[in-house]
Amino acid sequence: MRPQELNLLMVFDAIMTERSITRAAERLSMTQPAVSNALSRMRVAWKDELFVKDGRNIRPTGHAQNLWEQIKGPLGALSEAVDNKAFDPSTSQRTFRLAVADMVVTMAWAPLRKVIETEAPGVNIHAIPYTLQSYERLLENAEVDMTIGLYDSASEVLRGDFLFSSNYVCVMRNDHPLAHADVSTEEFAAAEHLLVTLSGEVTGYTDQVLSQHGLTRRIAMTMNHFANVEEIISQSNLIAVVPAGAVCDAIINGRLSAIKMPVELPTKQISMVWHKRQEKDGGLCWLRKHVKRIMAEVNEYQTQQVFRCLCKSQGLGCAQVPERHAS
Repeated sequence: MRPQELNLLMVFDAIMTERSITRAAERLSMTQPAVSNALSRMRVAWKDELFVKDGRNIRPTGHAQNLWEQIKGPLGALSEAVDNKAFDPSTSQRTFRLAVADMVVTMAWAPLRKVIETEAPGVNIHAIPYTLQSYERLLENAEVDMTIGLYDSASEVLRGDFLFSSNYVCVMRNDHPLAHADVSTEEFAAAEHLLVTLSGEVTGYTDQVLSQHGLTRRIAMTMNHFANVEEIISQSNLIAVVPAGAVCDAIINGRLSAIKMPVELPTKQISMVWHKRQEKDGGLCWLRKHVKRIMAEVNEYQTQQVFRCLCKSQGLGCAQVPERHAS
């Protein structure tokens, strides 16, 4: 392969990754006209349009997508082989894109920013919307560097590292009729529920468990983020089953009441997930190290605090409440 052909492939890979001529130029430390000129040469050499406009970004043609599937693995291995420089956070100008739910941003972004300001002032962290249905595609297409959420360990191309188990808690306003210790399964099912659904589906794990008891619940309202759960719950008759981390501050400070779940929900294991092609990426290894530590520390604090609040509200010693009800 001639050097100019390899250069075109490197530019092509950057455009496919960034879905933007401007961002590809920044990634390659090239000027935007230089990248545009390279794209013109690709179109002539490979006899395909390669990219078409898609709003403010660009979308690859089928030929471009097929070509990228064939070359991105070998290109990644080649880059790793020839670039043996260690990642230096103090001088890096890298931007990391993470697909996360807003609850993760609430838990991790502030302490992560402190790390960046201390160790890596030139590093940027950009949050991308996360859903269980989209995370594998985002990683496969290199649209993000990492996701934080559920992980299907059966995948052959993804790698994951466990962060914490997300337990659920039922919350409501302080003067809600159900804001007491012993709520029956039937009372719980008969209440009007708020469901946080990142995917837009109108059933969740709670519905699956209730169906095993021969019960259904009314999903009176849904939303696709956790940020406004407290505001809506505190001003309505709705109750919500959410991960403890999503409403931890409101429970600790007495703005919402929490009760132990009248039905047992399985905990969900939250993991960092990345593509195997970035397994040895020095920058991503640095980021994963800090995210793992931060998430573990924050989750431990939140779990302990919510556990104590539940014990207090039920008039029990902490040893009397099963651990699964702690969050």
